[in-house]
This record gives sequence, C-alpha cells and structure tokens, in this order.
Amino acid sequence: MDRVFLILSVVVTSNWATDYNLLPEDPDLYVPCTDGPPGSFGLSEAVDMTNIVIDQDPDGIHISGNCTVVWNIPLTDRIAARMVVMHYDRGTWEPTVFSIHTPNICQVMFDEDQYWFKNWFKHFANREEISEKCLGTKGTVLVYNPFTVRPRLENIHGPIFNGRYKAVVTFEPYDENNIKRPSSLCFEIRGEAERIKNFKI
Repeated sequence: MDRVFLILSVVVTSNWATDYNLLPEDPDLYVPCTDGPPGSFGLSEAVDMTNIVIDQDPDGIHISGNCTVVWNIPLTDRIAARMVVMHYDRGTWEPTVFSIHTPNICQVMFDEDQYWFKNWFKHFANREEISEKCLGTKGTVLVYNPFTVRPRLENIHGPIFNGRYKAVVTFEPYDENNIKRPSSLCFEIRGEAERIKNFKI
C-alpha cells in the first residue's frame, strides 16, 4: 500500500519517455475512497496505525513502526486486490491505463516477482506471521523495517502527465463459495504529478 505509485510503466510507441514525482496532497497519505464499493471502509477502520510513523521531507516519505489488523474475516477467504490510477479532469476522476489486479493477494504477497512484494510486502520484518495469517486476521501485527517511499512514475511513454492523480486500492474478501463479502477495504493516495525529466530512448 505504501508504495503504490512507485515504478509503474506502460508500453506505448514513442521515442521519448518521462519520469515524474507524485507530490502527496494529504499529510496522512491514506484517505478513504470517495467512491468505493458498497459497504467499503477506509484503512484506519481496518488497521490500527497508532504505532506507524510517517514523515515526509524532500527525500521522500519515511515509514517505520508497526500496525495491528482490526479487520476480521475467516482465514479461508481469499482476498482480491486491485489498484487503479485515476486522473482528475474537468471536475471528474477518470481512469488511466495504469491498473493491477490480483485474485488472491495472500498467495502472492511474498512472491519477489510480484508488484505487491516489490513495492510493499518486502518491507515487513515478520513475514512468517503475515504469511500464516494474511491481512484479514484480527490481531495480526505488521512490523515494518524502516524504509523510504519515493512516489514516482518512471519511464512513462506517451502524453505528458499533469494535474492531480490518485491511486485507488481495494481489498475485497470472497468466501469459500466464491461469494463476495459485504464489506471491503478501500483507500486512496492522492497527489500532484511533477515532471522530473524527459529522455530519448
């Protein structure tokens, strides 16, 4: 969740590529979804973040500490994870080409080839406990090794990015009969795109 804006790329025919920084607009970083799935709730309702430390400076967003899962779903459920990047245009949030969907996050969160691992799960110190309990077991402690997030879109081809963007992250549980539970987790990270450089490829 903490590095959902890092190292996204899309292949589009172009001779030029651009790097961008994303300047977060909210000091708390995570905000509830403005238009989440029915029955969804925000990150603060799913996880007690009292012991998480988030500091921002020109070098990035520094994260350390631990958080405790409050959300409580059966361990037999699968949790589908999705991230969609959206652009604010003329008063409306519009989807972009950037999106990721994983049918069962519990199966892949420590797979080193997966986006979720590279940009989030690799920073957890207690991988064995998290692997056993996943993200929906009440009382599970998620312990971070301190790390720094540099919200960045790299090597982007095509039209110039400008204005406001947000990543919408949802976690939706499904029971053993593949029926979606009535509640799900949904949060957003919003910010302003700042062009860093253009380079020819």
